[in-house]
Amino acid sequence: MALGPTDASTDVPAVRLDVDAATRVGTLVLDRPPLNALDQASWRSLSERVAEAAVRDDVGALVVRGGPRALAAGADVREFLGWDEDAAMRAAEVMHAALDALAALPKVSIAVVTGYALGGGCELALACDLRFAADNAKMGQPEVLLGVLPGAGGTQRLPRLVGVGRAKDLVFTGRMVDMVEAPRIGLVDRVLPADEVLRAAEETAAGFAAGPASLALAKHAIDGGMDLSLPAALAAERQRFAAAFATEDARIGVRSFFDDGPGVARFTGR
Repeated sequence: MALGPTDASTDVPAVRLDVDAATRVGTLVLDRPPLNALDQASWRSLSERVAEAAVRDDVGALVVRGGPRALAAGADVREFLGWDEDAAMRAAEVMHAALDALAALPKVSIAVVTGYALGGGCELALACDLRFAADNAKMGQPEVLLGVLPGAGGTQRLPRLVGVGRAKDLVFTGRMVDMVEAPRIGLVDRVLPADEVLRAAEETAAGFAAGPASLALAKHAIDGGMDLSLPAALAAERQRFAAAFATEDARIGVRSFFDDGPGVARFTGR
């Protein structure tokens, strides 16, 4: 869940999936001016587009972005006026469904954080595999300032990323994090000038889209192992390591190593 400025428009929010056929990079675009405030229709639209990206063969990696002013500045707080406990539970289930599907996507995802990523916008970024941020971006979980708390995964994904102590600081205070602090605490992976960050994310995603099928196996091994004991996680790793040798890409990669040297294999994604 999120906190942020409300939008002037009451139209159904636009979350679209654009695909670059040449690079096989899909881009989820949040486009609900002025600041991409997230309402329940936004979350449902996000779920639909993530499901589409998951099954499209022409999408090999995913970029998630908003606009220059915000990835998403928070919730459409107007909705909160009509919520009781039951309504809030139903809303949380919708938000979790969208971000759980994004986190589980069997393709590498990169959030592009420009402007504000607050509340649900921050939680959206947390559900991606990597976060590339503009140097003027601001991130945070300010829900306590409304008397509530993060409800779209922030209390769980944030401590797994930055540690329990730092997560408590951010959630308890509701303060915003700038792009000096964010990389230092591990909240973002790269900070770039605002006019370069999208291109960098797209180029990185194109590399992943051209990568081997073992990327999905590696993603699942890392994410799935986080909630297991070390012996169980290592057993899961062994299974995925073995599964990689059933892929066409493993045969391509090993043969290319001997024929052409390391790092030049052209993979099929199968």
